[in-house]
Amino acid sequence: MSSLNSSTSAYVIQNDQQAINAAYQVADFALVERNIRDQQRILPVDVIQELSRKGLGAIRIAKKYGGAEVSNKTLAQVFRILSKADASVGQIPQNQFGLLNAIENIANEQQKQFIYTEILNGKRLSNGGPERNTKDTRTIETRLEHTNGQYLLNGEKFYSTGSYFADWLAIRAIHPDGHIVLTVIDAKADGVEIVDDWDGFGQRTTASGTVRLKNIVVHPDLIMDEKPLADISKYRGAYSQLLQVAIDVGIAEAAFADTLSAIRKARPIIDANVDKASFEAYTLQEVGKLNILLDASILLLDEAAEYLDQLDSQDIVSPEQASKASIIVAEAKVYANDAALLISEKLLELGGSRSSLEIHNLDQHWRNARVHTLHDPVRWKIHAIGNYYLNGTQNQRHAWI
Repeated sequence: MSSLNSSTSAYVIQNDQQAINAAYQVADFALVERNIRDQQRILPVDVIQELSRKGLGAIRIAKKYGGAEVSNKTLAQVFRILSKADASVGQIPQNQFGLLNAIENIANEQQKQFIYTEILNGKRLSNGGPERNTKDTRTIETRLEHTNGQYLLNGEKFYSTGSYFADWLAIRAIHPDGHIVLTVIDAKADGVEIVDDWDGFGQRTTASGTVRLKNIVVHPDLIMDEKPLADISKYRGAYSQLLQVAIDVGIAEAAFADTLSAIRKARPIIDANVDKASFEAYTLQEVGKLNILLDASILLLDEAAEYLDQLDSQDIVSPEQASKASIIVAEAKVYANDAALLISEKLLELGGSRSSLEIHNLDQHWRNARVHTLHDPVRWKIHAIGNYYLNGTQNQRHAWI
């Protein structure tokens, strides 16, 4: 792959503390114009560039390749920090981390060296997401063809979060031999069309729209067979889900902070006979419940991350441990889901009528929570948890569990 070159433009983070510090710096920057971006649907180009310059995109790359290889617990904290500031900014790099985790399991050394070097140099990797009109998210129609000595990629993807900001796109396709492969292509290559047509009412600025691919020439050294991901000792689903949980917890944290602020500015109900809304008995009860729910979601997230760190430290992971990882992360997901949705809804209730004014943009937390939690419905998480503890069953093996 000597024809594919990189240029250094990013700081290389060395350890966990540097990653957390960088996350707070990016979060402070993201918060400044968050409301304007959300209300006017302005993509956070400058924020994502800053995230890359700070080196946050490479923090899970192994030390032997030059990365910091931070813990899963630190990674979850980084996503919480970013998502509390701006939930869209928190979601945009999530696919990059999921893809790098998959690449670690399926790529050869040459492929890893190239891709990891690109990321360490500040380049961004995104996905061409699930396809829009297939029977489920795992079914794809995008094809890799071998014609006149070249591999050509054709298809259309949707839910391609972060594709607008990407230097490289990772595209799943059907290989000429019939199996599924992951291809990595230049996002600016001839025949790539990235359409910013995501119009969900939440997570408005994630650039989660359409990627069209027409006769894209794929470098043969950037084609990876996905078969190893079917190994039941892999826990990529738990890893991917951990990031989703962290985003939801970050949304809940932002909503809780705004709930306290809104209550302090609200007028008390006449019947309460108190001087401030913050002294109302029922309001105090609600805030106490919300605080407990938020604390529990953070603790469960940390517990799940610590278990993944334990597995990462082992040379061999059993299928039973991989199953347990999925369940522990699923438990955290249930609480994070409930915390994000309930706290963001209670914010508007407890903040009173003025909290609904457009100038405050407080509805963004509920909108973001509602849209982001649609990725992986908790009704199936609860089913999986019950089936695991009652029947010892953990059948699913994909990127969502």
